[in-house]
Order: sequence, then structure tokens, then C-alpha cells
Amino acid sequence: MGHGSCHRHGNDRDGGIPRHPQVGEFAARHRPARGVGVATGQANKLGRKLRRLAGKAVSDYSMIEDGDRIMACLSGGKDSYTLLDMLLSLQRNAPVAFDVVAVNLDQKQPNFPAHVLPEYLDTLGMEYHIVEEDTYSIVKAVTGEGKTYCRVCSRLRRGVLYSFARRIGATKIALGHHADDAVETLFLNMFHGGRLKAMPPKLLSDDGNHVVIRPLYYMRERDIVRWSKYREHPIIPCNLCGSQENLARPAVKRMLAEGDAIQPGRVDNIARAMRRVVPSHLGDGALVDFESLRRTVELMPTREVGDAVVSTFDHPNHDQ
Repeated sequence: MGHGSCHRHGNDRDGGIPRHPQVGEFAARHRPARGVGVATGQANKLGRKLRRLAGKAVSDYSMIEDGDRIMACLSGGKDSYTLLDMLLSLQRNAPVAFDVVAVNLDQKQPNFPAHVLPEYLDTLGMEYHIVEEDTYSIVKAVTGEGKTYCRVCSRLRRGVLYSFARRIGATKIALGHHADDAVETLFLNMFHGGRLKAMPPKLLSDDGNHVVIRPLYYMRERDIVRWSKYREHPIIPCNLCGSQENLARPAVKRMLAEGDAIQPGRVDNIARAMRRVVPSHLGDGALVDFESLRRTVELMPTREVGDAVVSTFDHPNHDQ
């Protein structure tokens, strides 16, 4: 598949690759919140929380290194806007220097508002690319009647973005998946695939050419929704193609929401559990060599075991 056409933008008039966004302009035009009074205080508090969580995820999983060129995949949804906000904040405050390049894939879906993202990104004064690739026509051609486009569309989109990342010399590809996405994916794979598989915070692509990072890995979707509203992000709907996502994910989302309402913190605990796996207490022989498990000490003769028990309970220091 070709790259399609690409429009490159930046704040460098000499044609070179801009190294950093215009921080002053960004700060002036995009405060942590645009509201006033109480709303501003709440937004600033939420912003601090999200920046802390993003920083922790980046640190815990070594997502960003000095000299990285990070391609932030921007779809126009709340998650990807928040991803870009967090990366730009980290860029200004992190102890290492790295570049952020925003990339949007225009898949030529009907009624796609092509002006929205360029207008928004121009206000940030940063390097960005709009990649035009008509994957929509391909998806329509290969998807059967009554089937959803999402699976094929996602696969084609990933291929185009991976190729473009290599083209611009990106060392990392940043995606906007959050904790709720990871938990939902865990249950989808259990219910429909019969396997314990979720969504990792950092991933090496199958061909070994790309490192994918998810800086929002510790964030809850409800906080991202609030943040995006505070920031007044120009949201582009995800169903422009007319196809609706498979009902499985919304069903899992409802199930988790109901469980969280009954027992607050349940989703947080599930997300935490994915980071505290005990392979020896599962049944995957590829992770644990059950065949070779043997006793590490010889059993005591029965009489000696009895004598040891009596001796223990007769010990003068034994609690009564």
C-alpha cells in the first residue's frame, strides 16, 4: 500500500524539521482550562492528576528516552487530544529532550471535516502531518454485507501509520488507549477468545521495527472525558463511515460500569491486577514448567512429624 499524499506543517520557515513547539504560544492559547472560577480550579486539579499519571506511566515503563522522536497518533477523539496534551506537557518538563510529531490519517471517510485538525494543530505551533490514504474504499470493498468495518479498518490504519512512522524517522508511536480500554480488552479476549490477553503499556511490533507506547495507561476514561470538555477539544465523531462497532465492546463496557457502581473501585482493581500477575497461580504451561515441579526437601518419617508437632506445642515460648 502506498503512503498516499501527505501534508507537512510546522513552525520552521526554512523548511527544516522543527525541533520543539512554540511553548509560549502554546501556553498562551491553551491554558490547562478555559473556564473560570470553580470550573477553572477543578480543571487545573484534574490536569495535575492526569499529568502525574502520564509521567508515572512513562517512568514505570521507560516509554520515552533522550532523543526520541515520538509520533502521536491523532484521530480527533478525546483520547488522542488528551494524549497530545500530556506529551507536550512532558516535553516541556521532562528531564530528557524529545520531539513530538502529531500525525492524523485522513481515510477519506464521507463527511470527514478535514479542516478541524489542521486548524487546531496550527494553534500549537508544532510539527504535524495529515496523511491522506483512501482506506475507506478498500474497507467497503472487502467487508461483507451487515459486517462492521472496524476490524479491517483498524488493520489498514495500523499498516499505514507504521509505514509513515518509518518514513519520518519516528522512534516511538504513541497511542491514546487508557485503563478502561485495557480492562475491556482483557474481558473481550476472555469472553470471545478464551485467553488472558489485554493491552500492554509498551509493545514491540511483530516485525520488530516499531515501539508502541500508551502514556494514558493509568488514566480512567471518565477523567479524560472531563478533561476534554474543560479543554474544549474539537471532537471529530468516530462513526463517520456509517458502520457501528461490534456490540461486544459496548456490552463489556456496560458490564464493568454496572460492577463499578455496585462496588466502587472494581475497574481500578482489575487494572491494577493486570500489573500484578502471578503466573504460578494460573495454568499456562508455557509460563510455568509444571512438568518439572518436584519437592525441594525430603518428607520426614511419620513418627518424626508427630514428635515435631508435639515439641512445638510443648515449647515454653508457645503462645497460650
